[in-house]
Amino acid sequence: MTPPQRRRRFPKAAAPPPPLPPIPKDSEGKGPKKIERLYVISGEDGARADLDLVTLIVACADPPLSATPEQTALLRLCTAPLSVAELSAYLSLPYSVMTVLLTEMLAADLVQARAPIARQSIADRNLLEAVMHGLQKL
Repeated sequence: MTPPQRRRRFPKAAAPPPPLPPIPKDSEGKGPKKIERLYVISGEDGARADLDLVTLIVACADPPLSATPEQTALLRLCTAPLSVAELSAYLSLPYSVMTVLLTEMLAADLVQARAPIARQSIADRNLLEAVMHGLQKL
């Protein structure tokens, strides 16, 4: 009696890997764009404003000439009120970096922070009665 022979498995032909995305070029279009680390964008880690994820941010002024690209993008996005979480998502920056940027901009009076609207914990009795009467009429 002969022992069973092991068969070697051959992998199926794999699909070719997708092409790599193009490397972003610098402003002159010559070389690859240098990606900055987050601590370069946020600067020194000093005092931070008390901002929640739902705090609304509104631009108060146009971007100055001395503004960084991130600050310019932030000011252009904030023509209408946006939350800190939305800004963080749109700019692909972590919340911690966003709070440092917004603290600098709040100190320079470039943006204004608004607290979110808090709902009442107990609904108004008159409103509840009006809803009840409206449902009864249906």
